[in-house]
Amino acid sequence: MKLKPAIDQLQHETKAVQGDASKDKTYSSQNTFPDEAAAREAFARSVEKLLNVNGWSGLSAFTADFSLYDSTGREKPNGPVQQGDFIQILLPGPMPENWVHVTEVASSARCVQFTVQPSHDPGSSHPEQTEHFFSEQARSTFRVELLGNTVRAAEIGKDESINNQQPEAGSIGRALVNTVIAEGGWLFYQKLQWQLLTDYLVHL
Repeated sequence: MKLKPAIDQLQHETKAVQGDASKDKTYSSQNTFPDEAAAREAFARSVEKLLNVNGWSGLSAFTADFSLYDSTGREKPNGPVQQGDFIQILLPGPMPENWVHVTEVASSARCVQFTVQPSHDPGSSHPEQTEHFFSEQARSTFRVELLGNTVRAAEIGKDESINNQQPEAGSIGRALVNTVIAEGGWLFYQKLQWQLLTDYLVHL
């Protein structure tokens, strides 16, 4: 009986590599402050960091660089992320560009977040192609929230499946690269990237 969960997991992993299954992943960090005033001040700084996507670059030599673009595809060197924006993600090493589209921005007194999905390059003449190693159905939500004297940050990934099917993946070469990147991400890279980011967002 104990073999069945292991067999089911192996079958799911096989489908994921083939692009026929998806995964959910969450990474988070938190920092507790001595009193509510200090926590509120820290939360305000966390919100600034969250919305300043260009500031996410350079967390380490092994993490991605991020550039914010507006809805028309023009680079935004300043200003907070807004619904309709695009984000270019450059992974370390000789990797292709990856793009996401900001589908939602939400805020309240104690929680600010935005959600992105893989997308085409806004400057491309092939909008049917998703320029990302995950398929278009994937979603990532970046969130900071104030919980008492604690500031918490999270990256919540939903429905992450590899973009290696035609025509969404584009060329066969890109589909193969997407498979390699996504599998490496699930095993190692995502944990490094998003843990460093969530630590940064809560000032660790």
